[in-house]
Amino acid sequence: MTYQEVLANARECLNPNCKACPVCNGKACGNRVPGPGAKGIGDTAIRNFEKWQQVRVNMDTICPNGTPDTSVELFGRKFRYPFFAGPVGAVTLHYSDKYDDTAYNRILVKACAENGIAAFTGDGTNPQVMQAACQAIGAADGLGIPTVKPWDPATIQEKMALCKNAGCFAMAMDIDAAGLPFLKNLNPPAGSKTVEELSEIVKMAGIPFIIKGVMTARGALKASQAGASAIVVSNHGGRVLDQCPATAEVLEDIVAALRGTGVKVLVDGGIRSGVDVFKALALGADGVLICRPFVPAVYGGAEEGVRLFIEKIGAELSDTMAMCDAKDLASITRDMVFVK
Repeated sequence: MTYQEVLANARECLNPNCKACPVCNGKACGNRVPGPGAKGIGDTAIRNFEKWQQVRVNMDTICPNGTPDTSVELFGRKFRYPFFAGPVGAVTLHYSDKYDDTAYNRILVKACAENGIAAFTGDGTNPQVMQAACQAIGAADGLGIPTVKPWDPATIQEKMALCKNAGCFAMAMDIDAAGLPFLKNLNPPAGSKTVEELSEIVKMAGIPFIIKGVMTARGALKASQAGASAIVVSNHGGRVLDQCPATAEVLEDIVAALRGTGVKVLVDGGIRSGVDVFKALALGADGVLICRPFVPAVYGGAEEGVRLFIEKIGAELSDTMAMCDAKDLASITRDMVFVK
Protein backbone atom coordinates (compact mmCIF):
# COMPACT_ATOMS: atom_id res chain seq x y z
CA MET A 1 0.00 0.00 0.00
CA THR A 2 1.13 3.55 -0.71
CA TYR A 3 0.17 6.71 1.16
CA GLN A 4 -1.88 7.84 -1.84
CA GLU A 5 -3.81 4.57 -1.65
CA VAL A 6 -4.40 5.21 2.04
CA LEU A 7 -5.99 8.57 1.22
CA ALA A 8 -8.11 6.99 -1.52
CA ASN A 9 -9.33 4.32 0.91
CA ALA A 10 -10.14 6.99 3.49
CA ARG A 11 -12.31 8.89 1.03
CA GLU A 12 -14.44 5.77 0.64
CA CYS A 13 -15.36 5.57 4.32
CA LEU A 14 -15.17 9.13 5.68
CA ASN A 15 -18.36 11.15 5.84
CA PRO A 16 -18.78 14.22 3.57
CA ASN A 17 -17.43 16.58 6.24
CA CYS A 18 -13.85 15.39 5.60
CA LYS A 19 -12.52 15.04 2.05
CA ALA A 20 -9.20 13.34 3.00
CA CYS A 21 -7.50 16.04 0.93
CA PRO A 22 -3.98 15.44 -0.43
CA VAL A 23 -2.97 18.34 1.83
CA CYS A 24 -5.14 19.10 4.85
CA ASN A 25 -5.29 22.90 4.63
CA GLY A 26 -8.72 23.64 6.12
CA LYS A 27 -10.20 24.97 2.88
CA ALA A 28 -12.45 22.12 1.78
CA CYS A 29 -14.04 21.64 5.21
CA GLY A 30 -14.06 25.36 6.11
CA ASN A 31 -16.31 26.08 9.08
CA ARG A 32 -18.08 22.72 8.88
CA VAL A 33 -18.56 21.48 12.45
CA PRO A 34 -19.28 18.60 13.09
CA GLY A 35 -16.34 17.75 10.91
CA PRO A 36 -12.68 18.73 10.90
CA GLY A 37 -13.44 22.39 10.17
CA ALA A 38 -12.97 25.41 12.41
CA LYS A 39 -15.25 27.69 14.42
CA GLY A 40 -16.95 30.77 12.98
CA ILE A 41 -15.90 31.58 9.43
CA GLY A 42 -13.22 28.89 9.67
CA ASP A 43 -10.26 31.11 8.91
CA THR A 44 -8.02 30.10 11.82
CA ALA A 45 -7.42 26.56 10.54
CA ILE A 46 -6.63 27.96 7.10
CA ARG A 47 -4.34 30.62 8.57
CA ASN A 48 -2.46 27.98 10.57
CA PHE A 49 -1.56 26.17 7.35
CA GLU A 50 -0.83 29.22 5.23
CA LYS A 51 1.52 30.88 7.71
CA TRP A 52 3.79 27.82 7.74
CA GLN A 53 3.93 28.05 3.95
CA GLN A 54 5.17 31.64 4.23
CA VAL A 55 8.19 30.43 6.18
CA ARG A 56 10.82 29.32 3.65
CA VAL A 57 13.88 27.11 4.12
CA ASN A 58 17.41 28.24 3.30
CA MET A 59 19.17 25.55 1.28
CA ASP A 60 22.89 25.00 1.89
CA THR A 61 24.52 21.89 0.40
CA ILE A 62 28.15 22.94 0.83
CA CYS A 63 28.54 20.57 3.74
CA PRO A 64 29.57 17.01 4.61
CA ASN A 65 27.44 14.29 3.01
CA GLY A 66 25.54 11.94 5.30
CA THR A 67 22.22 10.88 6.78
CA PRO A 68 20.91 13.31 9.42
CA ASP A 69 20.00 12.11 12.89
CA THR A 70 16.28 12.91 13.33
CA SER A 71 15.95 11.43 16.84
CA VAL A 72 14.80 13.41 19.86
CA GLU A 73 14.55 12.80 23.59
CA LEU A 74 11.54 13.89 25.61
CA PHE A 75 11.22 13.27 29.34
CA GLY A 76 13.77 10.46 29.31
CA ARG A 77 12.32 8.66 26.28
CA LYS A 78 14.07 8.61 22.92
CA PHE A 79 11.98 8.88 19.76
CA ARG A 80 12.81 8.36 16.11
CA TYR A 81 11.39 11.73 15.08
CA PRO A 82 10.51 15.04 16.78
CA PHE A 83 6.84 14.86 15.85
CA PHE A 84 3.92 13.22 17.62
CA ALA A 85 0.34 12.35 16.77
CA GLY A 86 -2.02 14.92 18.27
CA PRO A 87 -5.20 14.07 20.18
CA VAL A 88 -8.37 13.76 18.14
CA GLY A 89 -11.73 13.12 19.78
CA ALA A 90 -15.33 12.33 18.82
CA VAL A 91 -14.20 10.67 15.59
CA THR A 92 -17.59 9.06 14.99
CA LEU A 93 -19.30 12.46 15.12
CA HIS A 94 -16.71 14.33 13.06
CA TYR A 95 -15.41 11.76 10.59
CA SER A 96 -17.49 8.56 10.28
CA ASP A 97 -18.77 5.56 12.19
CA LYS A 98 -16.15 3.16 10.82
CA TYR A 99 -14.29 3.76 14.10
CA ASP A 100 -15.20 5.08 17.51
CA ASP A 101 -12.70 6.81 19.81
CA THR A 102 -11.80 3.51 21.47
CA ALA A 103 -10.85 1.79 18.21
CA TYR A 104 -9.17 4.91 16.80
CA ASN A 105 -6.91 5.37 19.83
CA ARG A 106 -6.09 1.67 19.99
CA ILE A 107 -4.85 1.68 16.38
CA LEU A 108 -3.07 5.03 16.67
CA VAL A 109 -1.19 4.36 19.92
CA LYS A 110 0.01 0.94 18.81
CA ALA A 111 1.13 2.06 15.35
CA CYS A 112 2.90 5.18 16.63
CA ALA A 113 4.78 3.23 19.32
CA GLU A 114 5.85 0.59 16.79
CA ASN A 115 7.15 3.26 14.42
CA GLY A 116 9.22 5.32 16.80
CA ILE A 117 6.95 8.15 17.95
CA ALA A 118 4.19 8.60 20.53
CA ALA A 119 0.52 9.49 20.26
CA PHE A 120 -1.44 11.95 22.34
CA THR A 121 -4.88 10.46 22.97
CA GLY A 122 -8.21 12.26 23.28
CA ASP A 123 -10.85 12.43 25.98
CA GLY A 124 -14.63 12.69 25.98
CA THR A 125 -17.84 12.68 27.99
CA ASN A 126 -18.00 8.89 27.67
CA PRO A 127 -15.67 7.49 30.38
CA GLN A 128 -14.85 4.56 28.13
CA VAL A 129 -12.85 6.85 25.84
CA MET A 130 -10.18 7.53 28.47
CA GLN A 131 -10.34 3.99 29.80
CA ALA A 132 -9.66 2.49 26.38
CA ALA A 133 -6.95 5.05 25.57
CA CYS A 134 -5.14 4.21 28.79
CA GLN A 135 -5.42 0.50 28.07
CA ALA A 136 -3.81 1.09 24.67
CA ILE A 137 -1.03 3.16 26.25
CA GLY A 138 -0.41 0.48 28.86
CA ALA A 139 -0.13 -2.16 26.15
CA ALA A 140 2.44 0.07 24.38
CA ASP A 141 4.74 0.19 27.43
CA GLY A 142 3.52 3.66 28.39
CA LEU A 143 4.40 5.17 25.00
CA GLY A 144 1.45 7.52 24.80
CA ILE A 145 0.30 10.79 26.31
CA PRO A 146 -3.30 10.81 27.55
CA THR A 147 -4.82 14.26 27.20
CA VAL A 148 -7.38 15.09 29.88
CA LYS A 149 -10.04 17.72 29.26
CA PRO A 150 -10.34 20.57 31.82
CA TRP A 151 -13.17 18.93 33.77
CA ASP A 152 -14.14 19.54 37.39
CA PRO A 153 -11.50 18.50 39.99
CA ALA A 154 -13.12 15.18 40.91
CA THR A 155 -13.40 14.07 37.28
CA ILE A 156 -9.81 15.12 36.58
CA GLN A 157 -8.61 13.10 39.56
CA GLU A 158 -10.55 10.05 38.40
CA LYS A 159 -9.15 10.25 34.85
CA MET A 160 -5.60 10.89 36.06
CA ALA A 161 -5.76 7.72 38.15
CA LEU A 162 -6.41 5.79 34.92
CA CYS A 163 -3.46 7.54 33.27
CA LYS A 164 -1.09 6.65 36.10
CA ASN A 165 -2.20 3.01 36.05
CA ALA A 166 -1.36 2.92 32.33
CA GLY A 167 2.27 3.81 33.09
CA CYS A 168 2.29 6.73 30.65
CA PHE A 169 5.55 8.70 30.57
CA ALA A 170 3.69 12.04 30.51
CA MET A 171 0.20 13.51 30.73
CA ALA A 172 -1.41 16.50 29.07
CA MET A 173 -4.41 18.79 29.38
CA ASP A 174 -5.81 20.68 26.40
CA ILE A 175 -6.75 23.74 28.41
CA ASP A 176 -8.12 25.46 25.29
CA ALA A 177 -10.85 22.80 25.20
CA ALA A 178 -12.61 25.13 27.63
CA GLY A 179 -14.19 26.60 24.50
CA LEU A 180 -15.79 23.35 23.35
CA PRO A 181 -19.60 23.35 23.59
CA PHE A 182 -19.88 20.10 25.56
CA LEU A 183 -17.72 21.50 28.38
CA LYS A 184 -19.82 24.61 28.84
CA ASN A 185 -22.59 24.72 31.43
CA LEU A 186 -21.56 21.42 33.01
CA ASN A 187 -22.40 20.80 36.63
CA PRO A 188 -19.95 20.58 38.39
CA PRO A 189 -18.38 23.42 36.38
CA ALA A 190 -15.63 22.62 33.89
CA GLY A 191 -13.49 24.83 31.67
CA SER A 192 -10.71 27.37 32.13
CA LYS A 193 -8.34 27.02 35.09
CA THR A 194 -6.37 29.47 37.18
CA VAL A 195 -2.62 29.16 37.70
CA GLU A 196 -3.33 27.86 41.19
CA GLU A 197 -5.78 25.24 39.91
CA LEU A 198 -3.33 24.11 37.23
CA SER A 199 -0.57 23.90 39.83
CA GLU A 200 -2.66 21.43 41.85
CA ILE A 201 -3.35 19.41 38.69
CA VAL A 202 0.37 19.28 37.87
CA LYS A 203 1.13 18.05 41.39
CA MET A 204 -1.64 15.48 41.11
CA ALA A 205 -0.08 14.11 37.90
CA GLY A 206 3.26 13.40 39.53
CA ILE A 207 4.91 12.92 36.11
CA PRO A 208 5.84 15.40 33.34
CA PHE A 209 2.73 17.42 32.56
CA ILE A 210 2.03 19.21 29.28
CA ILE A 211 -0.37 22.14 28.97
CA LYS A 212 -1.77 22.31 25.45
CA GLY A 213 -3.47 25.40 24.09
CA VAL A 214 -1.04 28.25 24.85
CA MET A 215 -1.09 31.14 22.37
CA THR A 216 0.65 34.04 24.14
CA ALA A 217 3.91 34.68 25.96
CA ARG A 218 1.84 35.65 28.99
CA GLY A 219 0.00 32.35 28.88
CA ALA A 220 3.29 30.47 28.52
CA LEU A 221 4.66 32.13 31.64
CA LYS A 222 1.49 31.18 33.52
CA ALA A 223 1.97 27.57 32.45
CA SER A 224 5.57 27.69 33.65
CA GLN A 225 4.44 29.20 36.96
CA ALA A 226 1.97 26.33 37.35
CA GLY A 227 4.82 23.84 37.01
CA ALA A 228 4.23 22.52 33.49
CA SER A 229 7.10 20.51 32.04
CA ALA A 230 6.05 21.45 28.51
CA ILE A 231 3.45 23.43 26.61
CA VAL A 232 1.88 23.03 23.19
CA VAL A 233 1.46 26.24 21.25
CA SER A 234 -2.00 25.56 19.88
CA ASN A 235 -5.30 27.24 19.05
CA HIS A 236 -7.10 23.86 18.95
CA GLY A 237 -7.08 23.97 15.17
CA GLY A 238 -9.37 27.01 15.20
CA ARG A 239 -12.16 24.95 16.72
CA VAL A 240 -12.67 26.97 19.90
CA LEU A 241 -12.15 30.63 18.92
CA ASP A 242 -12.42 32.37 15.57
CA GLN A 243 -9.95 35.03 14.33
CA CYS A 244 -6.92 33.74 16.26
CA PRO A 245 -3.38 34.27 14.99
CA ALA A 246 -1.67 31.24 13.52
CA THR A 247 0.63 29.21 15.73
CA ALA A 248 3.56 30.02 13.42
CA GLU A 249 2.98 33.73 14.12
CA VAL A 250 3.28 33.45 17.91
CA LEU A 251 5.81 30.62 18.31
CA GLU A 252 9.00 32.69 18.46
CA ASP A 253 7.64 35.10 21.08
CA ILE A 254 6.57 32.18 23.27
CA VAL A 255 9.94 30.43 22.88
CA ALA A 256 11.69 33.65 23.88
CA ALA A 257 9.46 34.08 26.94
CA LEU A 258 10.25 30.56 28.19
CA ARG A 259 13.99 30.65 27.49
CA GLY A 260 15.88 29.54 30.60
CA THR A 261 12.83 28.05 32.34
CA GLY A 262 13.44 24.47 31.22
CA VAL A 263 9.88 24.23 29.86
CA LYS A 264 9.75 22.37 26.55
CA VAL A 265 7.85 24.01 23.70
CA LEU A 266 5.82 21.91 21.27
CA VAL A 267 3.62 23.34 18.54
CA ASP A 268 0.74 22.20 16.33
CA GLY A 269 -1.68 23.77 13.88
CA GLY A 270 -1.41 23.36 10.12
CA ILE A 271 1.90 21.45 10.15
CA ARG A 272 1.53 19.09 7.20
CA SER A 273 4.99 18.01 6.02
CA GLY A 274 8.47 17.20 7.21
CA VAL A 275 9.53 20.56 5.79
CA ASP A 276 7.00 22.23 8.11
CA VAL A 277 8.44 20.24 11.04
CA PHE A 278 11.88 21.57 10.15
CA LYS A 279 10.54 25.14 10.06
CA ALA A 280 8.98 24.78 13.51
CA LEU A 281 12.24 23.48 14.97
CA ALA A 282 14.17 26.33 13.35
CA LEU A 283 11.78 28.81 14.98
CA GLY A 284 12.59 27.33 18.38
CA ALA A 285 10.16 24.48 18.99
CA ASP A 286 11.44 21.32 20.67
CA GLY A 287 8.89 19.18 18.86
CA VAL A 288 5.69 19.17 16.85
CA LEU A 289 2.19 17.68 17.03
CA ILE A 290 0.36 16.70 13.86
CA CYS A 291 -3.33 16.07 14.45
CA ARG A 292 -5.87 15.87 11.63
CA PRO A 293 -3.77 14.06 8.96
CA PHE A 294 -3.54 11.03 11.23
CA VAL A 295 -7.31 10.58 10.88
CA PRO A 296 -7.31 9.58 7.17
CA ALA A 297 -4.15 7.56 7.88
CA VAL A 298 -6.13 5.47 10.40
CA TYR A 299 -9.37 5.36 8.40
CA GLY A 300 -7.61 4.53 5.14
CA GLY A 301 -5.01 2.05 6.31
CA ALA A 302 -5.22 1.36 10.05
CA GLU A 303 -1.75 0.56 11.47
CA GLU A 304 -0.16 0.44 8.02
CA GLY A 305 -1.65 3.80 7.11
CA VAL A 306 -0.15 5.35 10.25
CA ARG A 307 3.23 3.76 9.47
CA LEU A 308 3.22 5.14 5.93
CA PHE A 309 2.30 8.64 7.12
CA ILE A 310 5.04 8.63 9.78
CA GLU A 311 7.61 7.45 7.24
CA LYS A 312 6.47 10.13 4.78
CA ILE A 313 6.88 12.98 7.27
CA GLY A 314 10.14 11.53 8.61
CA ALA A 315 11.66 11.20 5.14
CA GLU A 316 10.70 14.79 4.28
CA LEU A 317 12.28 16.04 7.50
CA SER A 318 15.50 14.07 6.92
CA ASP A 319 15.76 15.33 3.34
CA THR A 320 15.24 18.95 4.40
CA MET A 321 17.89 18.63 7.11
CA ALA A 322 20.39 17.18 4.63
CA MET A 323 19.71 19.98 2.15
CA CYS A 324 20.11 22.70 4.80
CA ASP A 325 23.32 21.43 6.49
CA ALA A 326 21.70 20.14 9.68
CA LYS A 327 23.33 16.90 10.82
CA ASP A 328 20.99 16.53 13.81
CA LEU A 329 18.13 18.40 15.49
CA ALA A 330 20.51 20.47 17.63
CA SER A 331 22.08 21.75 14.40
CA ILE A 332 18.82 23.28 13.17
CA THR A 333 19.12 27.03 13.70
CA ARG A 334 17.05 30.14 13.06
CA ASP A 335 19.16 31.19 10.08
CA MET A 336 18.06 28.05 8.22
CA VAL A 337 14.65 29.59 7.56
CA PHE A 338 13.52 32.78 5.89
CA VAL A 339 10.48 34.61 7.25
CA LYS A 340 8.96 37.53 5.33
